[in-house]
Amino acid sequence: MKHQGRSMTKRTGGRIKPARNKKRYELGREPSETTVDEPRFQTIDSRGNATKTRALSTNVAQVSDGAETVHATILGVEENPANVNYKRRNIVTKGALITVEADGEERTARVTSRPGQDGQVNAVFE
Repeated sequence: MKHQGRSMTKRTGGRIKPARNKKRYELGREPSETTVDEPRFQTIDSRGNATKTRALSTNVAQVSDGAETVHATILGVEENPANVNYKRRNIVTKGALITVEADGEERTARVTSRPGQDGQVNAVFE
């Protein structure tokens, strides 16, 4: 979630003047909202000497059934509890139910990774 900082109004309605500008560690970014499409990624700096790879769009997933993991093609989003509109817009987030094609058959899987933070979609069959 984008960090907006403290409120600039008091409970009484009076204004509070900011004592300083935001620091870099208070930085907030817009959500990546990973869509089902041709794979596109973005690398961003994160805190410390680290980077994050954001998946802006992807159509591949690593799906596990407990014993083995297979690569699958994402066909669409079936349900997304994070936001009711994400199903219509085909946005993949953690916890979303996706329809995948693996081994020639269509199955439903639940996303267990965070594509906007990890850059990949890991899921388990329902």
